[in-house]
Formats: sequence, C-alpha cells, structure tokens
Amino acid sequence: MTDNNFMGAEPGFAERAKTTARETAKSGAEIGEIFGDAVDRLSEVVDNARRPGKPLDTLAKITRAAPLASLFIAFAVGMAFARRR
Repeated sequence: MTDNNFMGAEPGFAERAKTTARETAKSGAEIGEIFGDAVDRLSEVVDNARRPGKPLDTLAKITRAAPLASLFIAFAVGMAFARRR
C-alpha cells in the first residue's frame, strides 16, 4: 500500500484532468470576454462608418444604384487579389 499524500508526490491522472479542465474553463471565459470586447469595438467602428457621408454609406448607395456593376467590380477585385497569392 502506498500513500500518495506525502510531500513530493505527483498528482494522479484524475487530479491533473480536473486541474486542466478548471484552467481551460477559466481561459475559455477569458477568451469569451476578449472576443466579446473585440466584437463590440468592431460593431462600433462599422456603425460609425455607416453614418451619412461615411465610406460604408457611400458604398451602400452605389451598390443600390448599380448592383450588377458593383458585383462585377467586387468579382474583379477578388480575382486580382486571388492571383497575387
């Protein structure tokens, strides 16, 4: 019979698994907070860019006025970007 309660004993598999699960849950919560903050900041930037006279507002107006031409331009830019890689 061995007693694992003495000093210097390594934790068993179950104890290591519990510790890892706790650390993962903590880091998952931290990652969730970081992701939430990033989404909030990005939403704020997009909302500001959609205000009248800003770039996304202008782009939306152009797209509504000429959807087929806008689609062609987006396709051409995508192809040019893809060919560079």
